Amino acid sequence: MEQSKRYKFTNKKHPEKGIMSTILGIISLVSIGMAVYQTFLAKGNASTNMGVVGFMITVFSITGVILGYISKNEHDKFLFFPYLGMILNVAALACISVILYAGAYGI
Repeated sequence: MEQSKRYKFTNKKHPEKGIMSTILGIISLVSIGMAVYQTFLAKGNASTNMGVVGFMITVFSITGVILGYISKNEHDKFLFFPYLGMILNVAALACISVILYAGAYGI
């Protein structure tokens, strides 16, 4: 039997904290890319500004993971943005961890 187009009416909305978590994840990943590119242009000589950027990326990412987790537990909300935000922020934290590990052990 052929299924016709059906509309699904719901009261669900995207949670604002989940959207903010996604935005923080995007900002964090873009900032990591820009910081790595600026350090590459400086031939590996990172200034103290890059340390501040790394710290702020870490703060943004941790905040994004917390916001994503909080918004994931809200009832009657779509879960796309909370999960996307948590994935992006965990990826940013992983990138920062790799950069710190490589800097500490000279890889």
